[in-house]
Amino acid sequence: MKIIVSGGGTGGHIYPALTLIDAIKNKVPATEFLYVGTEQGLESDIVPKAGINFTALNLEGGFERHFTLENFKRAANAILSVKRAGNIVKKFQPNVVVGTGGYVCGPILLAASLMKVPTLIQEQNAVAGITNKILSKFVNKIAVGTEPALKNFPADKTIYTGNPIRENVLTAKREDGLKEFGFTENLPVVLISGGSRGARSINNAMIEVLVNAADNAQFLHVTGKTEFDAVTQKLRDKNFNFDNPKIKIVPYLYNMPQAMAMADLAIFRAGATGLAELTARGVPAILIPYPYAAENHQEFNAQALVKVGAARMILDKELNSEILSKHLNEILSHPTELNKMAAASLSLGRPQAAAEIADLILSLTK
Repeated sequence: MKIIVSGGGTGGHIYPALTLIDAIKNKVPATEFLYVGTEQGLESDIVPKAGINFTALNLEGGFERHFTLENFKRAANAILSVKRAGNIVKKFQPNVVVGTGGYVCGPILLAASLMKVPTLIQEQNAVAGITNKILSKFVNKIAVGTEPALKNFPADKTIYTGNPIRENVLTAKREDGLKEFGFTENLPVVLISGGSRGARSINNAMIEVLVNAADNAQFLHVTGKTEFDAVTQKLRDKNFNFDNPKIKIVPYLYNMPQAMAMADLAIFRAGATGLAELTARGVPAILIPYPYAAENHQEFNAQALVKVGAARMILDKELNSEILSKHLNEILSHPTELNKMAAASLSLGRPQAAAEIADLILSLTK
């Protein structure tokens, strides 16, 4: 069996695709995969390193969200890209084609649909991207990561599955995380991360929080590589004690699954993949949605958790150390509140999403 997978631009599109590939391999080990992305996207580096065949379908970029002359040029390029994508499909002869988001999915999924090859798209966010909205009219099945996303697509071919989650996120053990980071079992652990590149607004708000941190919690703050030096310098300026065993500050985590396994509370952006992993582990959160996400989708992602009591939300424009400290203190000083949030988070988790979507993909090949 042969499957084309396409998703690009950001890790939020790439890692779900890789997770689905692993889930399908677990079910049908002999499956041959071809990943279609762009040379400019992160996928051109990540996918080959994962040992998956990769080919680039170069595009000029996604469409502007308002009328511009540049969109005419990109539209012409998109038409040519569908032709090039058709050649890829014709040569590889897949049994099914899967898209996980990003404008690179458009030509390859459209070409496959026109060639009568079964197709599926996976939408991670509560608000659908432009590419997936267009593709929904052509593909056979749509798997959505959140219930609010159901309203974006035709009901007769849309299924709420949840977002695919890496296996090691589900299998990581709390005790291993505590040992890895040198934390104790006796105090709650707060995990702070603004994503792989960091979030300056979150980092800035955390400075005073860390300087004035009480002894009732432990903190693992992931600053992002580009932000690490600035954060540590600001802490030095405040005479912060870097030898405090209850506070760890790192630029990047290669072992995020272990960190999530030990976390009792997270301070996060509201990207779909991160939220899927937090809810699968039942980790409550204080969410600060990235304000420039397309269609403001991170705020809608966060609202789904806030609605059931799994998270609190602070808008980026309102974030400062005082309001963040207030939320932290209210949650950490009331263990019952923290436990209720954890239960609500776990109720949203869909740990079997990858396997369910894999079954859906395989059903299209029959």
